[in-house]
Amino acid sequence: MLATGVRIGEALAVAWPEVDLEAATVDVSRTLIRLTGVGLVRKSTKTEAGERRLILPRFALEMLRERNPDGDAMGPVFPDTLGGWRDPSNTRRALRDARGSKGFAWVTSHVFRKTCATVLDGAGQSPRAIADQLGHAQVSMTQNFYYGRRIANPGAASALDAWHDREDESHG
Repeated sequence: MLATGVRIGEALAVAWPEVDLEAATVDVSRTLIRLTGVGLVRKSTKTEAGERRLILPRFALEMLRERNPDGDAMGPVFPDTLGGWRDPSNTRRALRDARGSKGFAWVTSHVFRKTCATVLDGAGQSPRAIADQLGHAQVSMTQNFYYGRRIANPGAASALDAWHDREDESHG
């Protein structure tokens, strides 16, 4: 989730045929949800914008190659203990259990998604590119809810100095 910014249900819905280890890509077009009276369902993403092909960073590609060294697996990339689809609710619970409650209660599965957006923003990616990575149709959703707030804008002082210097030169 940190490597791609996908939602937990999207990550758990990825099957090996949707991962291209040679091209370093993953097709994200499904999500896992639990329907009352039906059980766990692998369905298409919420919106058309949610269907996307993502380029995997090197660290994710290395992890995936370790999970599928022969490149011939066919089932879920992140299976449950029986090899089937892993329930997002159970996975969230396992994350809560692993992190504990003292000092790390803020760490949820969504933190990885938000961290991905914040890292891409800090690296100068455009808001549209980040929205596309996260599967958002509206850039405003990405900007309003997914970017980390910066205490200080490192480029603000330089930009204002440059403007001031130009103004001084033109008036002086």
